[in-house]
Amino acid sequence: MVLIRVPRPKDAYNPDRPMGSLLKAQVEHLREAESKLPLRYRHEIDTYIKAIKTEGEAATYIRKITEAIHDAHADAERARRASKRKRVIEIAAVADERAERQQKSSRKRRPTKSKKSASAASRRRSKRR
Repeated sequence: MVLIRVPRPKDAYNPDRPMGSLLKAQVEHLREAESKLPLRYRHEIDTYIKAIKTEGEAATYIRKITEAIHDAHADAERARRASKRKRVIEIAAVADERAERQQKSSRKRRPTKSKKSASAASRRRSKRR
């Protein structure tokens, strides 16, 4: 198989060039995503998106937002894993306590009349009336 070399365009990324409409749209979408992040991740990003004019400024903003989103997701995943482990232990402990209470309460119960004798008595009362 023959290897085909494709030359890299020299003007693909120019940090001083004004950003195009596609990059503007991407910055606006990321601004929306940033607004939904928890506050502790947003305060690190202090850029006003209307002030972003060049590709370099857009790249810096996109990098900050992307890192904040990744950090937020990583922290949320750690919290979910920690809470799952904790819940299992709590549920097991609660289940043991319930079982112990049920055993104690079943020992204390007095024997009651059987359902047959109670229903027979109610039939006798209804016949008398």
